[in-house]
Amino acid sequence: MASESNSVAHEKEQLLKSYDREHATTMRVLRAYPRDKLDLRPHEMSKTARELGYVFVGERHFGTFALKGGFSSGSMPDKLAPAPENWDELLKATEQAQEEWIKMIRETSDDELDQTVKFFSGPKMMSDVRRIELLWFMLMDEIHHRGQFSIYLRMAGGKVPSIYGPTADEPWN
Repeated sequence: MASESNSVAHEKEQLLKSYDREHATTMRVLRAYPRDKLDLRPHEMSKTARELGYVFVGERHFGTFALKGGFSSGSMPDKLAPAPENWDELLKATEQAQEEWIKMIRETSDDELDQTVKFFSGPKMMSDVRRIELLWFMLMDEIHHRGQFSIYLRMAGGKVPSIYGPTADEPWN
């Protein structure tokens, strides 16, 4: 039992380090976005840049609900307020949501992180997922949406910062 707890504690520390690193990168991408292009919508089915930027706040809202077992009751999270019109307010909301998210993870015991909650596993399907695995999923989803956003950034004429290596705008040579 002690080794399982140590394993979860180790995984939690790795997760927190990954969140720190990846979220810092996400914020560099978001800060690079041109403020005069917030209504950019690359396709009629796509979100606007402002809406996509707010997904990072929505993920924390949605993830907190899931992590606390909300889906186990069969309910859905409260609807998130609309994205702020002002980009700086959106960036501030994203940073605040991240701080609260990391605090919640730190305060969640290793035993709780090893327990399962209901979470989406396919169309109209819910499965039991360990809380720590849900947190990793949410991190990967942030990375996915950051990738989407980096395309918006390029389309808007912004300079794409280094994410995992050099970019045309931030070469490493």
